Amino acid sequence: MHRCMSLSAGAAVAAVAALVAALLLLCMAETEALPKLREDFRRQNKSVFILGVSGETGRVLLKEILEQSLFSKVTVIGRRKLTFDEEAYKNVNQEVVDFEKLDDYASAFQGHDVGFCCLGTTKAKAGAEGFVRVDRDYVLKSAELAKAGGCKHFNLLSSKGADKSSSFFYLQVKGEVEGRVEELKFDRYSIFRPGVLLCDRQESRPTEWLVRKFFGSLPASWASGHSVPVATVCRAMLNNAVRPSDKQKEVLDNTAIHSLGKAKGS
Repeated sequence: MHRCMSLSAGAAVAAVAALVAALLLLCMAETEALPKLREDFRRQNKSVFILGVSGETGRVLLKEILEQSLFSKVTVIGRRKLTFDEEAYKNVNQEVVDFEKLDDYASAFQGHDVGFCCLGTTKAKAGAEGFVRVDRDYVLKSAELAKAGGCKHFNLLSSKGADKSSSFFYLQVKGEVEGRVEELKFDRYSIFRPGVLLCDRQESRPTEWLVRKFFGSLPASWASGHSVPVATVCRAMLNNAVRPSDKQKEVLDNTAIHSLGKAKGS
């Protein structure tokens, strides 16, 4: 009896070890393949739009997109024109829109193959009504216009724990907008659910600063399960975009974002 239990335990350990090894090999293979995937992607001369570039994630994402030269045309859609001093930004197109009257700016969303939505605010900053308006209404209307304008791959920055049935208002709204965007039936719909975003945000948010300091003081193995650097999120978004996929919908959690975001392949 004890021998059977010992063999079963040993088999289980061996199976887990084999699974871990297989995942590591898969990750290594994807990392090695990334340079070729990027080159193949560039040859397709795709265009992209980004929403939320005035925020930290959108800002870093734009920087990564330009550094990797993945798209033939890059468009930033926002409520005001941004000033870029670096030479690398000279060919970035800017579309200034009124998010309260987005239907009047449908042309800004036309002709893009890929879209990245990094729109977001906080309840503390905008109030409950303002938060819903930005994180749900603006996002959904933008997605609708992008779909109508020909966008094939829509990428949504959401949040860990997003669930329309959540008792937490923030996560409830995030989950609701995820589901409503899915109903639009993009050819490919990628949802990113990071934990606490670690960054040096240009906008002052004292509470977030304290949270980042807290996670920064924790052991890396624990912190990585609940937080992630913004740069890692942005690299994961782009590494995912260049990978061919036959999935209509894909959800990348914090662990997947860490794994894919660290696979630079260059």
